[in-house]
Amino acid sequence: MSSEGTSSRPAAQELRAAPGWRTVECISDLHLQASEPATFEAWRRYMAGTRADALFILGDLFEVWIGDDALDAPGFEADCAAVLKATAQRLPVFFLAGNRDFLVGARLAQATGMQLLADPTVLVFGARRWLLSHGDALCIADTEYMAFREMVRAPQWQQDFLALPIDKRRAIARGMRADSEEMKRSERAYADVDTPMALAWLREAAATALVHGHTHKPAEHALDALHWRIVLSDWEAQASPPRLQALRIAASGATERVGLA
Repeated sequence: MSSEGTSSRPAAQELRAAPGWRTVECISDLHLQASEPATFEAWRRYMAGTRADALFILGDLFEVWIGDDALDAPGFEADCAAVLKATAQRLPVFFLAGNRDFLVGARLAQATGMQLLADPTVLVFGARRWLLSHGDALCIADTEYMAFREMVRAPQWQQDFLALPIDKRRAIARGMRADSEEMKRSERAYADVDTPMALAWLREAAATALVHGHTHKPAEHALDALHWRIVLSDWEAQASPPRLQALRIAASGATERVGLA
């Protein structure tokens, strides 16, 4: 499917790097959940140890986020918030929502000190403009998911969902996770980023490189002679070998994949 005729391109937010930044790091698709403590612990160690001048979390930090009121009681969500807060006290932490944690809101941001970004956002860093996105909005060949995305991103749907009792929301989230796991077992081929749409986004933003997650297919793709996209790795500490990786971007424009295992 071509991007022609699809929904209009969103206007990218612009963020200018602070003058003193030498390196920034990007991570995505950690899918943190209480049932996978090894990945949480690897993330906690990474957050405590990164020496980047800023950190960009490009969506799906959580396997599911059912609303900021999950912070009201001790538990996994509060533990994650404590890690985010400790890191944000050392360096700027930016968060851009994914398809699993689009209900992250102002309350979590205020509680942790992280800064919320629009999707997409242009990072002006060194001599380059980097277009940051979760990436799911670019996978337009997956028409079933795109319809779901449009539904759950609607303000009325979110208002209705957040009005449900938290136990009901947790039950719905468990059902969605079960559906996701069943889809993985079916070995269904997932749609990838649409190249014409990615190029349109890049040109609209006057950027040369798109950095995104979502597809769980870490790679670098030349889109044409001037534009490329960099796909972030997902995280799974107990995979063989473990998948625990950040993308480091230098002010010079150089990029490096940093393994954390």
